[in-house]
Amino acid sequence: MELAPTPMGMQIVLKAEKPGMVIGKGGKNIRKITTQLEERFDLEDPQIDVQEVDEPDLNAQIVADRLANALERGWYFRKAGHTTIDRIMEAGALGAEIVLSGKVTGNRGRVEKFNRGYIKHNGEPAEEIVDHGKGVAVMKLGTIGVSVKIIPPEAKLPDDFEIHEDANIEDLVVDEEETGEELEELLEGEGEEAEAGGPEGEAPEDAAETEAAEEAAVEEIVEEDVDAEEGASTTSPPDTDGDVEEDLDELAADVEAEAEDVESEDFDELESDAEETAEELLEEMDEESEEGEE
Repeated sequence: MELAPTPMGMQIVLKAEKPGMVIGKGGKNIRKITTQLEERFDLEDPQIDVQEVDEPDLNAQIVADRLANALERGWYFRKAGHTTIDRIMEAGALGAEIVLSGKVTGNRGRVEKFNRGYIKHNGEPAEEIVDHGKGVAVMKLGTIGVSVKIIPPEAKLPDDFEIHEDANIEDLVVDEEETGEELEELLEGEGEEAEAGGPEGEAPEDAAETEAAEEAAVEEIVEEDVDAEEGASTTSPPDTDGDVEEDLDELAADVEAEAEDVESEDFDELESDAEETAEELLEEMDEESEEGEE
């Protein structure tokens, strides 16, 4: 059943397996239903439209009512369940599930399930794709609940995929030449934007001035490097004699300070060490002066 409020009143669409039984002889049942809707539910001028279901075996609510009626008529629950679910799958359903809960046999309640095909239980597909239907069978031992879930043939599941046997691979492969041409066009467009002033809107004259300034700065740096190299080759080596003499004086002062605290033997050893270091420094000075002359 579908409800749609309109300015003329509430429009009600009933989907039934046998519309003739709902309408009745001369519309007797329709008038009775209309009166009850006005009195019990306070609907103003309900307009009832009865439509026939295209495939009753794929409508979960109709299947649930059928199965409940079969159980009330004395059908054994296993025979009724297997027969019903077989009819659902023969109608083209992708999957179905029937659950019977209650005193199906004996005084103790239990749950019996019948499954076929593919069924979704959780998530959005379970709410949007799966068709639900519920019915109740009133038996002598107690009521039996009937729950039916059906996935219709035209349902598009999120994990579906298709295999195209006659697909042309050349149509699916990306042409490298076309992509190369597109990249070249993009690069050319960027170059034109840069010449026109760039994305920031810089004027062409300003761009030319900045380029000239950058070239001048590079030339100055190159000239400074050349002058530095020439100066290093023509100038004499630095005077290291003064540095060596300062190092010798510092060593001598250290030796004298340590000589006051140690014995004469230690003093001799320190003096010899100082002489050796002095000789090494003099040799290094001579080598550096020779290299500078060369």
